[in-house]
Amino acid sequence: MTASIIYQGHYRCECTHLQSGTVIETDAPTDNRGKGERFSPTDTVCVALATCVVTSMALKAGDMGIDLGGTRIAVTKHMLSDPRRIGKIEVSLSIPASAKADEKDRIILQRTGDHCPVAKSLHPDLQTLITYDWGS
Repeated sequence: MTASIIYQGHYRCECTHLQSGTVIETDAPTDNRGKGERFSPTDTVCVALATCVVTSMALKAGDMGIDLGGTRIAVTKHMLSDPRRIGKIEVSLSIPASAKADEKDRIILQRTGDHCPVAKSLHPDLQTLITYDWGS
């Protein structure tokens, strides 16, 4: 088992990662009767994509002798209403110039990010737009 989840009422869940004991909570968003005081379940899907992209890239970059430390990521979720679902996720990575990756390395790393496990797990109807800014 990966996680244990307790529904606490009022549209909030407490999720415990069993290996580490780390706890996160989710709330329904304010536009769907929630308090919006935590990430919503759909927010966590978007965050999962973004963190998987950079983690996959960092694993590959480490093998290449490239450090992606300091990379910043902006995530934007676009919801659809009928049925209610995520329609599009935009992930924008800003990789510092200190990464010192040449054009060939950048292509390899971007392909790695584009094909991370979460990206490959999402439904093909869900649009994902992943952009990379390699700093200067």
